Amino acid sequence: MLNATDVPSGGPRVLIGATGSVAVTALPSYLDELRGRLGGTYTVLMSHTATSFIPPDTVRLSAERVVHGEAPSDWPTDKPSRLVADHDILVVLPATANILSAAATGAAPNRIATVVLASNFPVVFFPSMGGPMWNKAAVQRNVAQIREDGHHIPEPDWHDSFDIHSGLTTHHPTMPSPAKVAEIVGELLEKSRTA
Repeated sequence: MLNATDVPSGGPRVLIGATGSVAVTALPSYLDELRGRLGGTYTVLMSHTATSFIPPDTVRLSAERVVHGEAPSDWPTDKPSRLVADHDILVVLPATANILSAAATGAAPNRIATVVLASNFPVVFFPSMGGPMWNKAAVQRNVAQIREDGHHIPEPDWHDSFDIHSGLTTHHPTMPSPAKVAEIVGELLEKSRTA
């Protein structure tokens, strides 16, 4: 695994919005793949619920910066307009139904949603949630609205997983592989450079 000090200068400045899904536990492998393919620098903006699944110090092993919490003393460097100015793309990984709803309606209940509103660069959401949730009309309306607004939501991959509490295997949408995510992010960065 690469450490922040091993990163060459230059390359894209990637802002990752990490939301509260169990899928966020895989974030370090996505960061490593993105860095390996695209180079650049990585800031991870974690929602409060994301930090309950994976500690910020663990994420910090694969990113130059990790932003979490809402301490007023951090506002000069961590306010949404500054985060937008310092990056080239926002990758919401994973994207929960909650962040999709906020983005679709223009709400700003947290810093990730506020960065989406303030963005002047590509924003891509990689959904991960339960199958019945993804198939709800409200979620699909939100997905359609976000796409209509010019943001990107690739179709999720579908996986089977065993739920230890119910004893059932469920089929649900989640993020594509780290390699596929890196490919999609690289394509969006290339398009924004040539636009």
